[in-house]
Amino acid sequence: MTRSDRKHPATPAHGRRRRVALVFAGLAVLAACGTIRYYWGAEPASAEPGDVPAVAVPEPSTPVAAPQAAAPQPTAPTGAAPLKIVATVNGEDITREELAKECLRHYGQQVLEALQHKYLIMLECQKHGISVTTEEVNAEIERMAKRFGLPVDQWLKMLKQERGIKPAQYASDIIWPMLALKKLAGSRLQTTQAELVAEFESLYGPAGKARLIACSDLQKAQQVRAHAVANPAEFGNLAKTYSEDPTSASLKGIIQPIRRHVGDQKIEQVAFSLKDGEVSEVIPVAGQFVILQREELIPAQNIPFEKVKPQLERLVEDRKLRAVASETFQGLREAAKVQNVLNDPELSRQMPGVAALINGNQVTIRELAERCIERYGEEVLDGTINRRLLEQACRKKNVTVTEAEIDQEIARMAATMLKPREDGGPDVANWLKLVTEQQGVTVEVYRRDVVWPSLALKKLVEHTVQVTDEDLKKGYEANYGPRVRCRAIILDNLRRAQEVWAKARDNPTEEYFGRLAEQYSCEANNRIMKGEVPPIQMHGGQPVLEKEAFTLKPGELSGIIQVGADKYVVLLCLGRTNPQPVDFAKVRDLIYEDIRQKKLRLAMANHFHELQEAATIDNYLAGVTRAPRSKAERVSPQGPAAADDVRAARRAGTAIAPVPR
Repeated sequence: MTRSDRKHPATPAHGRRRRVALVFAGLAVLAACGTIRYYWGAEPASAEPGDVPAVAVPEPSTPVAAPQAAAPQPTAPTGAAPLKIVATVNGEDITREELAKECLRHYGQQVLEALQHKYLIMLECQKHGISVTTEEVNAEIERMAKRFGLPVDQWLKMLKQERGIKPAQYASDIIWPMLALKKLAGSRLQTTQAELVAEFESLYGPAGKARLIACSDLQKAQQVRAHAVANPAEFGNLAKTYSEDPTSASLKGIIQPIRRHVGDQKIEQVAFSLKDGEVSEVIPVAGQFVILQREELIPAQNIPFEKVKPQLERLVEDRKLRAVASETFQGLREAAKVQNVLNDPELSRQMPGVAALINGNQVTIRELAERCIERYGEEVLDGTINRRLLEQACRKKNVTVTEAEIDQEIARMAATMLKPREDGGPDVANWLKLVTEQQGVTVEVYRRDVVWPSLALKKLVEHTVQVTDEDLKKGYEANYGPRVRCRAIILDNLRRAQEVWAKARDNPTEEYFGRLAEQYSCEANNRIMKGEVPPIQMHGGQPVLEKEAFTLKPGELSGIIQVGADKYVVLLCLGRTNPQPVDFAKVRDLIYEDIRQKKLRLAMANHFHELQEAATIDNYLAGVTRAPRSKAERVSPQGPAAADDVRAARRAGTAIAPVPR
């Protein structure tokens, strides 16, 4: 019923990203949310399956003669020697060798797998005397850009910005394999006249506008059909009540117009055989029972076949290419002899400097490292710079983090986040399995790039964190004191806020206020809840809002309260909750530790931000230089938005950590 053979799910810019940008002090966040955040940069998203081929792998150099794709200009001039020093941090160099090790640590296995795929295609092309020229790659890139109505430079820029695909990667990893596989497929991609006619009919031919009811039970479907036949005008209401397809049921059975050659043949045959208004028999489809009612037949478009024949040929060929390429590549993988040396300690000792053997051809560690740098060097270098800043700070303060302390911290996290083992000890093994599998990292990366930075930052700032009696008093009031029950309307425009406030003032009832929230609030949840919000506590992180709320009497309307740069809130007070009768002495230690941890996390975030702002950094790979900022410029770690995040964190008891620049 859908064009499943032509449509492909969109790949969000973050859709395939197993790795999120590091919040450098990120281990503290684990205490609150149990997820890993680290600083090694996100894996670039792949392109749409419908736009580019399924095989996307890095380009090897030797040992076989690789067809070289035309790649857009790299940072350094073509032919220039690789930079030996990739960055300096406060006068301290980061070498290419250091970057190579970090890239291998984070992406070595991932890139190796992709590199193996490319080798297989190259070797098969060599076997059959097939080559893909630079001109062919450039022509295909130009064709793809024209397909989307963009100049080539804008097309490549869009791929990099929106999908994380660098121009060189696009030419080498996506276009070259597609063209190579296309040539390997040969005659299997030839199109027939019948295929072109079918494609034409599906795109430009008549279509049946219809409604649908889907049931999983045959008897139920037959009963619903009987009602529909007896009263066809009620088909939409029957779909809304009985259909088990929620998408169409919400629209009273309306579905996309049914076209020929794009879905289930039985559905298509019935749709085109019905008369307008007629209800079909029960149609068994994919384990369900479907009833159709055709509303009308949409006539074919008046487009000459010959005019669109070239586009039809390309569409049919592209669809065939996806299937044939997958089949061809699967055959290559099954016939290949691949030895992964990188992850085999014994083979690594026997073959030093070798990452893998592919049908007897060596992939060297150096080659793999360069491919990792090519793909992920800038992202990894950002993380390496951040780590260097922290290492320098630790040396200056004589701070060290031992392996034993890392083990203790991991055990603490396991005890916090998971049930203990049967013997009562922390379940470290399952914790490591959980965090590494969820984030796609190794245990080494987790220890080095998540646990170590957090412990280092904690040691650097923990002596500065103090919890005062005033803090304890506020913490007690926030957790156990009275709260204001109210409804709220959240708006993002002062003029609209003034209009809504005037309406609420004229009729300050809870019911009418809820309708105003439902109609005008700029936040979906607030609209759905008709303005209902959790009771407002004292010292929750929004002092202006709290001060206004605690001055209100039941039934009283607040003024317009500005929250953040562009948010405005109107409150209707419903009353107050009673304070909880909890003895302060009994909860003092609990409140103390909670406040200390929150202050510690904020201090870690602020300190790392200060390290960044005070640093002199030359990133030669990205061509970026940053000088220290003056204290006057360091208003907030991350600007006004960060201040809101900090307040939200205080309310929720979560951590805020700095995002590296």
